[in-house]
Formats: sequence, structure tokens, C-alpha cells
Amino acid sequence: MPLQKLQFRPGINKETTSYSNEGGWFDCDKVRFRAGLPEKIGGWSRIGNNSFLGSGRSLHPWSSLSLENFLGLGTNAKYYIESGQAFYDITPIRATTAAGEVEFTASAGFSTLTVLDVSHGASPGDYVTYSGAVTLGTNITAAVLNQEYLIDTVINSDSYTIRAREVDSLSDITIDGQYTPVLVLAAAGDTGAGGTAVVGAYQVNTGLDTTVLGTGWGAGTWSRGSWSSAATLGVASLLRLWTQDNLGQDLIYNVQDGGVYYWSASTASPLTTRGVELSSLAGAIGTPTVARQVMVSDTDRHVIAFGADPSNNIGIQDPLLIRFSNQQSPQNWDVTDPNGTAGDLRLGSGSRIIVAIETRLQILVFTDVSVHAMQYSGPPLTFGISLISENTTIRSGASAIAIDDAVYWMGNNEFYIYNGGVQKLPCSVRDYVFSDFNESQSEKVFAASNTAFSEVWWFYPSASSEDLDRYVVFNYVQQLWYIGTLARTAWTDRGANSLPIAASNDGYLYTHETGFDDGSTNPPSPIYSFVESSQFDLGEGDQFVFVNRLIPDLTFRNSTAISPVVDFTVKTRNFPGGAYLQQNFKPVEKVTSVPVEQFTQDAHIRVRGRSVAISVASDTTGVAWRLGSPRLSIRPDGRR
Repeated sequence: MPLQKLQFRPGINKETTSYSNEGGWFDCDKVRFRAGLPEKIGGWSRIGNNSFLGSGRSLHPWSSLSLENFLGLGTNAKYYIESGQAFYDITPIRATTAAGEVEFTASAGFSTLTVLDVSHGASPGDYVTYSGAVTLGTNITAAVLNQEYLIDTVINSDSYTIRAREVDSLSDITIDGQYTPVLVLAAAGDTGAGGTAVVGAYQVNTGLDTTVLGTGWGAGTWSRGSWSSAATLGVASLLRLWTQDNLGQDLIYNVQDGGVYYWSASTASPLTTRGVELSSLAGAIGTPTVARQVMVSDTDRHVIAFGADPSNNIGIQDPLLIRFSNQQSPQNWDVTDPNGTAGDLRLGSGSRIIVAIETRLQILVFTDVSVHAMQYSGPPLTFGISLISENTTIRSGASAIAIDDAVYWMGNNEFYIYNGGVQKLPCSVRDYVFSDFNESQSEKVFAASNTAFSEVWWFYPSASSEDLDRYVVFNYVQQLWYIGTLARTAWTDRGANSLPIAASNDGYLYTHETGFDDGSTNPPSPIYSFVESSQFDLGEGDQFVFVNRLIPDLTFRNSTAISPVVDFTVKTRNFPGGAYLQQNFKPVEKVTSVPVEQFTQDAHIRVRGRSVAISVASDTTGVAWRLGSPRLSIRPDGRR
């Protein structure tokens, strides 16, 4: 019987039917294309044993002047700096009470404590740290009270509850991303109020970790707006996201559509010091107190706040206003100083700024309907801005990314590139992505670069998922697309770190492109990867074909398994829309590597149908594979 070499077009194409895509690949998972050939992607391993609280939706790496690597991590609950596989909480404090304004009430036999603090402004899930308390009498000691607590319920604007817990650091009771305290039950003797010197330090309010659409009463976070009033903003705008950038080794960061903060790496113990409001720095003049995003321009060292409050109306956000500080002076935003470079710009298109992306030559500013280019021009105007595209959409604030001089982003139903002009990216999986997409969770979508393989990844939620569970990849060198499933909430490319790092919804960070297994378990578990071809036939498909032999062609190079194996499956159909009637899979196993790599020579199979498809899959640990050009023994087998 004649042998037919199988050589398929690289990349995945789901814009057509499987049958009409003859000669191409139709589906895959955990597979990339390199030099036109499919191969399994790299694995991942957990970074340390410590987890973080909340959903991690921003990662920002940098190095200090002493070459210490830092990784900023923003969640809906906290802002951390990861260093040495430990998480240090630098979440800013929004309010600190005067001594004696906090009182505790315990009930015997229960861990719940009622806390009285007039106009506390807290929400369920917020964090507060107490100091200066004395024992309530018996079990609820001063040490039990004087620590950080999660606010359990909010009774009203003047009181809330916490659950008394054993003395321990918050990081030690964060297990698998969950707050897991050992509770302390009050005794009959716990009748005190905590003394007259109790101080409560409240961290900035936590935010939503998922989008809940709507605007009515009860929508949004606690204390947003007046008591008993309806929310006036869509809750989608309240999904907790952070933006951040570095001025030297120091960090400027903000809650999206919230406060602007500063963290210094130059203090005596920086990792145990929280960030402070930018307006609290010595010499602060006209600093913004609210912004959509903060950025430090690399070439001219201005701090820029997008969607900020104007200098003459501090605290009232203008969603189209751009403000910038004096050069190299993050605290000085005095627009009246004739010798300064501080100033502002206001966009004339759109209703709000979505995100700003810095490239080597300029800053792209996206509104909900347009794209603008912002460039440094020097005094007296400092910056100029021009409209470069209208009627352009962007999916979320994190769905755009700059690679070299190009910017890639996901729109509402398209993918785009800016490389001197805005263009739509031809996409062979467009309908597949956007026809199975949870529109209500669009704010979570983020773009990631994996420059070692010339890839842009977008993580997005499928229609049945409330969180990110799928990805789509564009290889910008080969101009190819491929798809897969993976739950990640944030990503940063190699740089200060030698490999990409991603945050998962299990509360851990992972190093990617290391090994070939899933390191979220101990021991690591297999990563299921596969690629499947479209159907192909003989002639016009008017004859049945008979396949009885497979000659594989692949490499197991870099596998750590002693005898790595993949499964080749040959499937047949009688009609394009019909089910696969017959399939036969054969394991292909590596048997030796000396003097040359050898594996299963051939596999005997028996399948019959009008059209044929093949798939290659692996589901065992330690397996790396890359497909070549396998061959099938195929002959015509009549018309009936």
C-alpha cells in the first residue's frame, strides 16, 4: 500500500469547517508551533509554599539598587511585594482612628467580636490592624486583639464584627489563598471593651474579585455613595485592579479609579513598610488623589496619572484628564510653577480612558472608542497628544501589551496591532474565541508576552466560566494562532526573572516554561496536550479509504521520563458532519537515544472511512514532544 506523508499547515484554523480546512490543524491544547511544527508547551512549578489573599490581577517585576528582585502583586484584597518566595503586605492604610475610638464586645462561647467605631467606612472583607488594646478579661487577651483582622460582617456604619483568633501572622494563616485562622472562644469573664487606647488602622477597602453587572441598591462595594442610595456606576468599573510603575527603585501604584500611593525601597526596612498616599510626601503640591492608572515615562521621568482629578478640583475624578508631575519629582504637580514641567491634557474623544501603554517612542492612550498617541515634546508644553484612530474598541485595561515598538490588544470582537498605524489582525480562531466568551467578565481579560517564543497570549473567560480559563496565542513572527485551556489571572514575562511568572486562582505564583509537568500538585501531575488535524481524503472524497499502518515521526528531546510516550490516533468519518465512526490509537514510545533517537518504528491499525484525521496527544509526566512528518499507509477501498 502507498505511504502518504502528512504535512499540515502550521497554526490552528477554526474559521472554516474541519473538512474545508483540509491540510491544516483544527484544534489543540497546551501546544505551540515552532518552525511550523507543533510541540508541547513548557510546564510550570510553584514558587515557594506561601500563598496570597485575593485574586492576583497584576504582576510587576523590578530590581532594587542592591540588585534584590522584587515582584509587585496586586489582588482584590491586598498589594504585596514578593521577595525570596515570601509575600510582604504593603497595602496602604486609608484611615487610622484616634486612641480610644474602638471598643470591643464579646459573647461567652463565641469567637465573634462586635467592634464599635463610629463612621468606620469599612466593607466586609476589609482588613484592620488593632494596637493599644488590653485584655477583655479571660480568653480574649491583649495579644489576641492586637493583630490584623479580616472584617467579617458590617452591621451598620458604626459597627462591624470580627472573629477572635489565635496569635499568628496573617501570612502564616493564609493557606492555599484562603484566610484560615484558629478561632478563640470568649469566656464569661471577657466583659471588657479593650481599654481606652485602642487604635484601628484600616487598609484601603478591598474590591470585587468578579464582575456583578447592575447599578441598583446594593450594587457595588460598601460605603460607595450615601447610605441606602442606589449605585450610580456600573459595578464592572469596580473590579479591583491595580496599576504600578517604578521611579528608580521606588514604586508608584494605585487602585484603578482610586487612590495614588508611593512606596520607597530606601527605608530601613522597606518590605515591612506600607505604601503611603502620594499627597503625604514632603513637598507635595497638587498631587492627584484619584486616577485610573499611574505611569512613569521612561525617557523623561515624569509621573503621569490618567483619568485623574484636576488640580483645581481635588478628589473629583475626570475620566478623560491626563496629569503629569514635574520631571523627577513625583510629589510636585504644581502647574503654576513657571520653571516646572507639570501640566495636564484632556482628551476630546470617548467617555473615559481605559488604559495607557508605553512603547519605545510614545505612549498610546486608549479610550472606550479611540486611540491617541502621547509624546514628550519638552517645555513649555511638556507633552503633546494626537488622535490616531477612532471607532476602535479595547476589551479591558489589561488586554493590551507592548512588544518592542508594536502594541497588540483584544477588542470587543477583533484583535488589533499598532505599529505606526492601527490595523486589525487577521485571526484564524476569531469566531471560536468570541462566540464562547463570558462578556460580563471582560474586565478580567489580560494580555501577556512570552518573547522567548515570539508569542502574545490573551487569557479570557469562556461562556460557562466566571473567571479566566482559556487562552488564545498569536505568534507574531510566524503569524500563527493557537488556543488552549489554562487558569491564570496575571502574567509577567521574563526580565528581572529568568522565566515568565504567572498568578493562579489557587493563590500561588508559578514559574512557567520550566519542565513539562503541572507543578501545582506534589508530586507534579501530567499536562494533557494534544493537536488534531482537520479531515483529509483521497480525491474528492467519493471513495472510502483504508488505513492499516502508521509510521510516526517525532522527537522526545528534553523529556525527563525514562520511556516517554505519546498517543497517535487515526479517526475516520463517512460525512463531514458525522461522528467519527472508527478510531484507532497507538502509543509511540521512545526506546533509545544512542546512537540516535529511536522510537516505535511503525504501528499497525485498521480504520476505514471517506475522510481521515489524526491527533497526537500526551498525558504522562516528564514528556516533551515535537511532531515531524508522520506517514500513513492509505489505499482506496471502493465507493460503498
